[in-house]
Formats: sequence, C-alpha cells, structure tokens
Amino acid sequence: MTPERRDILNALSGAILASDPRLIIKKKLRITSRNQLQVDSLTFNLSQFERIFVIGGGKASAYMAQEVEKLLGDRISAGVVNYPDYLKAVPKLHRIRLNKASHPVPDKGGERGVERMIELTRNLNSNDLVICLISGGGSALMPLPLPGLTLPEKQKVTSLLLKAGAEIHDLNTVRKHLSAVKGGRLAEKLQPAIVLSLIISDVVGDDLSSIASGPTVPDDTTFDDAMKILKEKYGIWERIPRAARKVIEYGVAGKIEETPKLGSRIFDNVHNVLVGSNKISCVAARESLRRSGYRTMILTTQIQGEASQVGTMLASIARDIGRNGYPVAAPAAIVIGGETTVNVKGNGMGGRNQEVALAASIGIKNCTRQTVIASIGTDGVDGPTDAAGAIVDTNTVKRGLERKMDARAFLANDDSYTFFKALGDLIVTGPTGTNVNDIMIALVSSS
Repeated sequence: MTPERRDILNALSGAILASDPRLIIKKKLRITSRNQLQVDSLTFNLSQFERIFVIGGGKASAYMAQEVEKLLGDRISAGVVNYPDYLKAVPKLHRIRLNKASHPVPDKGGERGVERMIELTRNLNSNDLVICLISGGGSALMPLPLPGLTLPEKQKVTSLLLKAGAEIHDLNTVRKHLSAVKGGRLAEKLQPAIVLSLIISDVVGDDLSSIASGPTVPDDTTFDDAMKILKEKYGIWERIPRAARKVIEYGVAGKIEETPKLGSRIFDNVHNVLVGSNKISCVAARESLRRSGYRTMILTTQIQGEASQVGTMLASIARDIGRNGYPVAAPAAIVIGGETTVNVKGNGMGGRNQEVALAASIGIKNCTRQTVIASIGTDGVDGPTDAAGAIVDTNTVKRGLERKMDARAFLANDDSYTFFKALGDLIVTGPTGTNVNDIMIALVSSS
C-alpha cells in the first residue's frame, strides 16, 4: 500500500460516503415547526393530507425509505418499495414494505412489487400525498410490462441491449415503451394525488427522464425512437421477442398510446426533485485529495464511451501531467465522473470499471513518476463480479508479466477480473445501497 494508493482509496471512500442515501435524505428533507414537509424550495402542509403513501424502487431505495420513515413515522399510511436482492444490510421498516427484486435483469419479484404499488394507490384523491423514491437501477427493479408482453420477453430485450453495450439513455428509451409505469406512466396512474418524487441520479448529465426511466417525468422519446435504437443503432431488432416487436410496431402505428409528454396536465401536481448526483461524490473525492496535498480538479462528471478507450484517455492525461504539467502540475489528481460501457467481444469476466483500469495500466507502464489510476462503480457492483472496480499503477503491467499474464491479452478477452484478482488489485466494497455512476481518479506524484 503506497501513499498514492492510500490517498486514492481514501478519496473513493469519501465519494461513496457522500452518495449515502440516508445522509442525502437527512440533509434534503425536513419537517418544520409548522408541520410542513420541506425539500429544497418546496413546502407541503402535512395537515392537508388525508393519507401519505411511499412507493418506488432503485439501488438506493431501501435506505431512502428508511430515512423517510424515520422522518414521517406514523404519518405514513402505507408503502411499498422495491430494492435489489443483492443488498445484504436491509433495514427493518414498519410502515413501508420493502420488496426484493432483481437487477440488472428484471424478475417476477420486481413485477409483484410494482403491482402492489399500483394496488396500494388505486383509489387516490387530491388530498393524498404520494412520495416516490427513485434511484439508479429503478428501470430494472420496477418492471411492469405493457399488456401483450410478458416479463420474460421484456427480460430478453434488456439482456440483448446490455450485451450489445447499450448506453443508458438508449436502454431506457426502449424500456419506457415496453412498460406500463415508466416514461411518466406512473405519474399518470397516481392522479389526482400530489406526487413528490425524490430522485438520486445514476444518469450522466442527470436527465430526470432517464433516471429509472422517468416513471414520474414527462418523456421526450417515442416508439419510433425505440424502434430505431433496436433496428439501426444496435441491430438486434430481429433477435428480440416477437411480442416486443409487436408492441413497438403498434406504438409507432398509434394503436398504443404514447408516453405522456411535457405540457400534459398529468404533471400539474407532480414535483420531481433531484436530491443526489455524481457531482456531489466527485466534489467529495476532490476535497479528500486536496487535503492529501494534491493539486486537484474535476475534469468532467459526464464521461461516456467505451471503457477501454476511456482508460486509455485517463492514462494519456496522467502522462501529460507528469511530462508537461497539463492540465495541472504534479503532484496532481484528476477526478472524473460518468459511466462507460463495454461492448463484450471476449469470453472473460469483468466490469466496465475494471476494464477502464486495465486499459489505463497499459498506458502508464512507462511513466517515470509514480502514477496511480482507479475506477469504481459507486454501487459497489461492477458487472457480474463481486468487485466495485480496480486500482493500477506504473508497475501493474510488469507485475502481471511476472505471473505470465499479458495485460493486453486479458483486455482483448474482456477478462479484467481474472487479471486483477491474481494481482490483488480489485477494489471490493460490497453493495453500497446507492448508485451515482462511476468515479475515476488519475493521480501523479511529485517524483
């Protein structure tokens, strides 16, 4: 454990702590002395509501629900919230029912949970308040297919898009148009109640309509967009189930109603509030590195693209810092947020953050200054592995060769997990109960 590695790991710990949904809700939500619920500039008079319901889903939903129940207590009439089945430390709640569901591929447990939410809020009136807890992963954790489509058929579409390396916006565009609750359709079902959605973003750029596929947000995408994504962008149209093609074709033809759009009266009493994002975690990482003595800057919170290419870019930035002092002079640390994708071509095991790190290790192997790069998913789950990401330095490639492992060969086979497990360079946090995308740090020492 070199000082540079320690400093990066401390910064990443600070970033994850800043994304803790319990702290986020505690900071954002409060009840005033006048019995008013306040979030940012919004105020709700609690005495005017006959009933308060809490529903939602996402990687952070269980801990969000925990804090909301602590705050509102017996004021909550009932609630149902879906959470990921891999979450180990599940809070025990009394007013809100926590329902286990699968991620990233939706399952029957998630569907049953959504059905319970719909049943719970079936007979709402204008004196009811529905608090929706929405966070990353909600697209998979809140499945309810449109009539004519089964969950296994929708699962197949999701799996094919994930395998093709689909960007989150594209994935959610398709999901919205196969769903009975996404793309603003949940808000439609909750009329005429007052709806308050508390949203933690896992989407690059914090587009509310993409987070969990925007169940309470106007949708600016169409059935036609979904068809083009499947046909033209990823070329999987003929491989998706016939029932899914039929739903989208009917939508394009106007036989199925479009998702509700901006300007619809459906949203007159809907309040969508962004309470957590990647930016908050990047700032926390930056401040930790500054305290450790590095010149630090956040380069972007909106990085996207193929993971290996982003790793190569990170390495080039680190080399430029060491050789030329650009964009800052060493000792320096660059913080980047966002989310990459992997277009799987090999048959190995890994995740996007491990792939970023492995590609970066190749680019920094000849650096004369001590250089360390790490990349993690703030949810603690990187691909189908038990790691959050990985950490590399100028000696990583050499250490691999000493064990007869060629970094380039492992990268070509998408086998980053095997490589880093052998070296002991995986970053393992376990599921964190939140998700605000990925955090990447490139650090260059003074010598």
